[in-house]
Amino acid sequence: MTPADLLDILRCPQTGQRLTACEPDLLARLNQVIAQPAVSGVLTLAGHPVARTLDGGLVRRDGTALYPIWDGIPVLLADEAISLPPP
Repeated sequence: MTPADLLDILRCPQTGQRLTACEPDLLARLNQVIAQPAVSGVLTLAGHPVARTLDGGLVRRDGTALYPIWDGIPVLLADEAISLPPP
């Protein structure tokens, strides 16, 4: 199964919306904020600060949540999703 095939079947566990690969510029901006421990600007949907930089991410179709990818594994748990500002 290719990564594109996998993206065709993966869905947001909260809303059922399709997921797309995170754009490199968004990933870089998020990781820049995460790397600054004094700034807790990147939060999960559960309200917890994200302390580990991202290897990648899957963005929900509405653009308000990103599911992190760590060690090549997408974390599709609603509470672990990262809150994004509305597009």
